[in-house]
Amino acid sequence: MPIIFNNKKISKKQFLNYFNENRKKSERQLSNYIDKNFEKENYKVATRITYLSIIYVPDSTKLIDKPIVLFETINKVNKPGISNTGKWETSSTSTSGETNKLEKNDSFLIKSQTDFEILNINYIIFKELTLLILCCIALLLSVLLLYIFTVKNLIIQQKQVEILHTVVDNISHEFKTPIATLKIASKTLKKEYNQEIFPLIDRQISRLEDLMLQLHAEESEDENPSIQPEDWDFFIKDLAFTYPEADVQMNNLVVKELPFDKKLMETVIKNLCENSVKYGASKINVDLKTIQNKFEITVSDNGNGIEQKELKNIFEKFYRIQFNNIHNSKGLGLGLFFVKKIIEKYSGKIDVLSTVKEGTTFKISIPYEG
Repeated sequence: MPIIFNNKKISKKQFLNYFNENRKKSERQLSNYIDKNFEKENYKVATRITYLSIIYVPDSTKLIDKPIVLFETINKVNKPGISNTGKWETSSTSTSGETNKLEKNDSFLIKSQTDFEILNINYIIFKELTLLILCCIALLLSVLLLYIFTVKNLIIQQKQVEILHTVVDNISHEFKTPIATLKIASKTLKKEYNQEIFPLIDRQISRLEDLMLQLHAEESEDENPSIQPEDWDFFIKDLAFTYPEADVQMNNLVVKELPFDKKLMETVIKNLCENSVKYGASKINVDLKTIQNKFEITVSDNGNGIEQKELKNIFEKFYRIQFNNIHNSKGLGLGLFFVKKIIEKYSGKIDVLSTVKEGTTFKISIPYEG
């Protein structure tokens, strides 16, 4: 259907080609104009003017079936950031020769849309925020370093506290036995005079003095520690006196001096035997022997025994064996912990065999140089 414009008939195809030709001619000029206006801001802008509809008013003819682009820059608009729409009516006029009046000849109702897009918006935003981002990163790094420094200090402090607790626990645990023995000796002396009690008291006093030395020196052990064969017998005598209700027997086959600290060996023997008494043993056997530069200690009892599920935990600090979820025995759970630490100090090993309601056997093997 032809369109009449300024008394000229043109086809719809010619009409649309006019817009395409106009867009191609103005594309570079429009791009240069846009770039020049935003040069200072360093914005890379794409713009587009689109006719959404064109209606020839005299007969309401729709001249386009779909939107057509009138102007567009070389840089194409992909995702418009700003869009403006407008609607207006155009017309052309002429002067009538007879009446010399203006007459309205043609009229078009146009609806258009203008789109803008800043193509380098991400770069602009990042550039503007660079200083702020760098400050935030520096602040986060400072907080992170402060956190790491604080955690390291806490770990160091925690280790120091643990060492302090270990020392206090060790000393307090070691004090219990000689004090208990001295109390019993004191009660015995009040009832009757016994010449054998005085050596026992002397040994317990010496043991207390040794423990006191540990409080005032980092290394209280002798430079050349050793233990004599008869010292083992004194350990058992002290235990028998402290726990008269238990039958403590020793089979001592050691006939020579051994290169072990006497106080530590006393701790091993007494802690194992006291543990047996604590868990219901009425009979305790201690066997000592040396085989090819290995010192072996075996302590067996007829006590309550230990369940298999408990065996893996008995050497842990503060761990106490439970019966029906109840701690029936007194103590802090330090005895076997100290035994294991002493055996490890001498590169030895300790094994446990136990049967519930029948008893428990501890087997210790410690290597030494002849």
